[in-house]
Formats: sequence, structure tokens, C-alpha cells
Amino acid sequence: MSTDDRIKNKGYPTFLTQKIDDYNDRIMTDGQGHHLMRGRAASKDDVHICSNDYLSLANHPQVIDEQISILNQQSEYMLMSAVFLDDQNPQILLENQFAEFFGSKDGILCQSGYAANVGLIQTVVENTNAPVFIDLYAHMSLWDGIKMADQTPIPFRHNDVEHLRQLIMRHGPGLVVVDSVYSTNGSVCPLRELVPMAHGMGCTLLVDESHSLGTHGPQGRGMVVEYGFEDMVMFRTASLAKAFAGRAGLILCPEGFADYFKCTSKPSIFSSTMLPYEVVGLQKTLELIKDADDRRAQLRQNTRFLQNHISDLGYSIDDSQAQIIALESGPEWDTIRLRDALESRGIFGSVFCAPATAKTRSLIRLSINSGLTEMQLHRVVRACREIVTELDVPNWKSTKRKARAQAAGVRKIA
Repeated sequence: MSTDDRIKNKGYPTFLTQKIDDYNDRIMTDGQGHHLMRGRAASKDDVHICSNDYLSLANHPQVIDEQISILNQQSEYMLMSAVFLDDQNPQILLENQFAEFFGSKDGILCQSGYAANVGLIQTVVENTNAPVFIDLYAHMSLWDGIKMADQTPIPFRHNDVEHLRQLIMRHGPGLVVVDSVYSTNGSVCPLRELVPMAHGMGCTLLVDESHSLGTHGPQGRGMVVEYGFEDMVMFRTASLAKAFAGRAGLILCPEGFADYFKCTSKPSIFSSTMLPYEVVGLQKTLELIKDADDRRAQLRQNTRFLQNHISDLGYSIDDSQAQIIALESGPEWDTIRLRDALESRGIFGSVFCAPATAKTRSLIRLSINSGLTEMQLHRVVRACREIVTELDVPNWKSTKRKARAQAAGVRKIA
């Protein structure tokens, strides 16, 4: 029975049948039943570089013990919107701890990084005439926040500070939205140039630090703190499902904003608060993050090792300036071949395709962590070396772009 017949037999309406058919036609891009997003099952002996657990804290025994303890207490708790929490609620107390550690006046915990970004932008620019400038590579949650606020985004070229300056001059000051580390390819925002320029032109700044909190800056406080821009960047957000290995989102904001947010943000109002075991888990993780300089140093060492060796093999990874390395194979069928070639050698990364990338620029993302052993690092390099000829890497469009840039003496902004 064809996919179309199976869907029709479920009683789906015609408009939904067509959408699912289009999805299946794309996701099975090779026509042989190979799923774009799912390959073979990984074993414990394989090298897993698909998780954002950069500091390898997800299964830390101290975090687990804290969570088990709170679950065993069987204490009563209320599931409700955060707007109803009093000042002594454990979640509010944890928000204050986050704010203090990251040098912010106030902090807000949300259900996810997505909820934090969507809700924040909605509350900041909804029903205003403020222009919203956004980097073309910014996370989808930031774009969706602009959509929820019923605003039209004004995109600027990736990491192009001059282009942003020109747009601000044309449209006037507004909200500038960037990531500190871009999740698709590991490129790093030029905050040193961008923040003083945009702030000096009267703009409000929002920096998503999902991939830099915990890994960058003193004690993992992030890039905004590292550069001393706490007073220039009004809003910082983060998914705590990365280095913090939890399920939550964080907003760092000015004094008095938190109450306004909780009473006006639609994702906040119409969602329940975090669960007690999530709160204590993040609290313990925050303590571990403060003392994780050794893990951060190991993460940087592992990242440099793979960046240097994979680049030497001819792959175009010049944009990867943090613990994310993107192998851009291009068309989605080529990405299936790349995924299968890596997985057959025990290397498991993440498939990134539309809508996370352009349809013709899909890739395998390698997320580096501090727990990788020297043997595992060499195994990744060996796999990348073996598939250069097998997958004709020199003729990938990304590889050719790198060659042209090198020939022209062009250095991309990192």
C-alpha cells in the first residue's frame, strides 16, 4: 500500500494528505526508503557527537542525586502559570541565583529556550513601531518571536556589522537580535564591534547565548560578560538544554521586567511552571558550571583538535569558531550519504536540513563535548579522512567556495 493510500485510509482531509505526501516525498529523498533524519541505531561503543551536552554534565551523579531526593520527598506542589508564583517559590529563588551569577538585574526561567525567545520578543515589540533587525543565521525561535509579535523582520547579512549599521540608519533604532554562537555552523557573532555600534545608535540588544553560557567567559558566564557588555545588552536568552543539560529557557533582563514578562508573555501565561526536580537539577548544575574550568579547557582542546585536523583534510569548516563543526554536503541526498558513511564508521552527528538550513545547504553537525577521549577524537578524524574520496568532498560546493575564498585572499568574519 502506498503512503498516499495509508493516509487516505486514516481519514485525513485532502489538504492534510497533500502536505504529508509532500513531506514524505522530501524526507525519503533517495526513493529507496532511507529517512533523511534517521539512520542506523547507535551503540554505546560509537562516538556520539550529536548532543549539546558540551560539558558532559547530563548524567552527573550530583545532579541525579538532587533530583532523586526531591522526587522521594513526595512534597505537594502546584502546577500553574509562573504568574502565580510567590517570591519564596524555589523557581523564583533559582531565577535570582541565575541573575546574580550572570551579572543581571533579574532573571526568568521558561519552559524552553524556544519559549523564552518567542515570548520575549512578543512582549518587547508587539504593538509597537520598533524595527526588528535580525541576523540571517539567527535561531528559528527568534524569527518566530518576531512573527508572534506581528512584526516584519529586517534581516542583515550574517555577521555583517556594516550592513546592520546601514539598515539602522535607514529604518531608525529598534531591536537588534543575534546569537553569540550560531547553532548551525558554529560561527561566532562579532559582538566586540556589533554591540557598541548598535547600542551607540540607540538600539536595544537581544543576544541569544544558548551555545555560550557555561562554555565561554569567566566561570562560563558567557560572551556578553566576557566582553563586559552587561550594561549595553538589555536582554540575554539561553536554552538550558545545552551546557546546562536541563529542560528550561533563561532570560536575563533589567530590573522590573520579569513581572511584566510573566503577565504578558503568551508562552509564559499559558504554560505551567517547571517541575521541582527540574529546578533542583538546574540549581546543582549551576554550582557545577561555576567550578567547571577544567571541563571548559578540555572542551576547547577537543574542539581545536578536530577543527585543525578536519580542516587539513580539505573540508570547509572555517565558520566553525566554537564547539560546533558543520560538514556542509549540500543537497539532502548527499547529506544522507554523508550521514550513512559516518555512521557506518561509528560516528554519529546530527542532520541539519530545511528549515534549519537552506534546502541546498544541508549538513551534518558535529557537537563537540569535553568528555571525548583522545581515541575517540582520532576515530572521528580517521572517518572524515576515509570518506573524502568516497563522497568526493573536493567537489562539494562548500569546498569549492572555500577554495575560491582562499584564492582571492578573502577571510570571512568569525
